[in-house]
Amino acid sequence: MNDETSVWLGYAEENINAARVLLNENLLNSCLQNAQQAAEKALKAFLIEKNAPLKKTHSIQELVRILNSPDNLIEITDDEIDLLDSVYLPSKYPLGSALPHFEPTAEICLQCLDVAERILKSVKSFYQKSAAPEDG
Repeated sequence: MNDETSVWLGYAEENINAARVLLNENLLNSCLQNAQQAAEKALKAFLIEKNAPLKKTHSIQELVRILNSPDNLIEITDDEIDLLDSVYLPSKYPLGSALPHFEPTAEICLQCLDVAERILKSVKSFYQKSAAPEDG
């Protein structure tokens, strides 16, 4: 794993930890922001490690699409991708005419946190497997 990848994964871990603390304090919008950012940063770490161009996007769907190949197994469903993408804007900005009605709940936070943790785990697992010495 290169140094830049490690930095991105460190930031993703920090976002996961922040999301947990924020959820415990019932700060739901901030929890969602951090969960989404953790997933995004973990996926971008994967892009960096694969020497793929770093895409300036907040779309989980777009990042997963770029990474989607048989050797890049990210544990995420289409519904989970949609969930993380759907909370990005409403969790960052107050409700207004441009945004749909959105009220975060602890349940949504837990779902997003679970998805972000699994993505981070998938990315880390990929590097642990690739770094392990081969038997033989």
